[in-house]
Amino acid sequence: MEIPIFTVDAFTKVPFKGNPAAVCLLENELQDDIKQSIAAEMNLSETAFITKHISVDFSSGSRFGLRWFTPKTEIALCGHATLASAAVLFYLKKNANPVVVFETMSGELYVRQHEDSIIMDFPLNTPQPQDQRKIKGFLKAVVGDLPIEDVCYSPALRWLMIRLADSCDRSKFTSLSPVAEDLLKSETTGEIKSVIVTIKGAPNAQPGYDFYSRFFAPWYGVAEDPVCGSAHTILAGYWSEKLNKKKMLAYQCSSRGGELELEVRDDGRVNISGRAQIILQGTLKV
Repeated sequence: MEIPIFTVDAFTKVPFKGNPAAVCLLENELQDDIKQSIAAEMNLSETAFITKHISVDFSSGSRFGLRWFTPKTEIALCGHATLASAAVLFYLKKNANPVVVFETMSGELYVRQHEDSIIMDFPLNTPQPQDQRKIKGFLKAVVGDLPIEDVCYSPALRWLMIRLADSCDRSKFTSLSPVAEDLLKSETTGEIKSVIVTIKGAPNAQPGYDFYSRFFAPWYGVAEDPVCGSAHTILAGYWSEKLNKKKMLAYQCSSRGGELELEVRDDGRVNISGRAQIILQGTLKV
C-alpha cells in the first residue's frame, strides 16, 4: 500500500520553525497498530491520519475523519496537526470548500481559511485552581525554584498549567529545561499527562504577545512540544479571564518558536489561528 505523506510546519510563516507534523491521506482505513508504527517511524510529536468518506475525494469533500498519534500513543486532541492537516487539504489538494469539518475523538472541529492563516474552531478547556501543596515535589521537578503565581488543572485533558510570577525573568523561563525522567518519576498517578508553563507577556511591546508558554509531555513520548495548539484551549480560557480580553496573541517559547492568534467566544469555544508551511511531500510504502 502506498500512502501520500507530508511534513508541515505549523504555527509559523517560515520553514523550520513552529511545530512539524506528519500528515497521511488514507484512501482506505488502516489498522491502529500500523498507524502507531508510522507515528513512531516519523518520530514527530504528532502524525495525523485523514480519512475521506466514500464517493468523495480530498479536493471536493467537506467532511473527513481525523486521528492523531504521538510516537507512543493516540491522543484525543491536537492543534498543530489539525492545522497541518487543513493546510494539506487547502494548499495542496486545493479543497475549495469554505469550511472543512474534521470528525475526531473531541467532536467535530471546523476549520477555514482567512487570508494567509487557517482558523480552527476548538473546545475551550478553562482550567480549575489546583492545590500546590499536594504536588510540591512535581512542581519543583518542572520549574525548580522559579516563583509560581498560579497552578491550575484541566480534568478534561488531564493537563497541569503552571503560571510563573510576573517578576520572573523571561530568560529564565525560556531557558527552563526540566528532565523528562524526573517528571515521569515525580508523577506516576496518571492524573497528569502533560504540563504547561506560562508567563504573562508584554502586550504593549512589539509584536505585543499577551502571554508566553512552554509545553512538556514525556508521558506521551514528547519531551517538549515546540508549539502546542491544544494547550491553548487551556491557556486561552485562563488568560482571557486574567487579562479581561477575548482576543489575544500568544507565543510558545520553544527553540523553534511559534505564534498563535486566539479568540475566546461566548459559546464556550475558542478560535485558534495560525500559519503553516508544507516542507516535504512523498509516498509512504506500507
